[in-house]
Amino acid sequence: MAEEKQCVLVLIGADEWGRKEIIGLADGYRESTQSWRELLLDLQRRGLSHAPDLAIGDGALGFWHALREVFGATKEQRCWFHKTGNVLNAMPKSVQAKAKRHLHDIWKAETRVDAEAAFDFFVTTYGVKYDKAVGKLTKDRHVLLAFYDFPAEHWKHVRTTNPIESTFATVRHRTGTTKGCLSRKTGLAMAFKLMMSAQTKWRKLDGANRMPEIIEGIAFKDGIKQLSQAA
Repeated sequence: MAEEKQCVLVLIGADEWGRKEIIGLADGYRESTQSWRELLLDLQRRGLSHAPDLAIGDGALGFWHALREVFGATKEQRCWFHKTGNVLNAMPKSVQAKAKRHLHDIWKAETRVDAEAAFDFFVTTYGVKYDKAVGKLTKDRHVLLAFYDFPAEHWKHVRTTNPIESTFATVRHRTGTTKGCLSRKTGLAMAFKLMMSAQTKWRKLDGANRMPEIIEGIAFKDGIKQLSQAA
């Protein structure tokens, strides 16, 4: 069995004003529940008393196991960028372009009903020949569509983990060129400084005015605010 390599674990959050910030960074193991648990518990120790309303990530099981233990009420959204890559990698190259368009039909749908229909179409179209690829999609069906319960203005921000991915492209390049020259402590410090520099260029969430409504627990359906009905 191959030994898992140690890496940098990063958490990015958005505050009540829609500003994106690095809220957690530590070295650990991507698939380790314990590594992620320690990072999430550190957020609590530093004063995060309100559980995050939504967490977005790839399929790293360690993170999701730890999240359910520490913040059990937080809704989960799987990253469509990672999921698309995982599904397509299990299919022949000859069908990948067409399958990718059909995957886009799911997460680009205006409503959950339309997304479910596009999801069913993908399963029916590719399930017989490419059951492994379809299985990778269907196992996360519910958590791939969680974004429909949040403001439509936020969808572009919460369907993927792009804020972390784009930032880490720079971090990987800089740390890669100094591989073998950094200690654990200095490597983590370099990653932190690079990410803090990138943070200054991050845009606020579109629809930042919706953040107080989410915090208050106001419901959204297909991205639209739901008015409470009088008893």
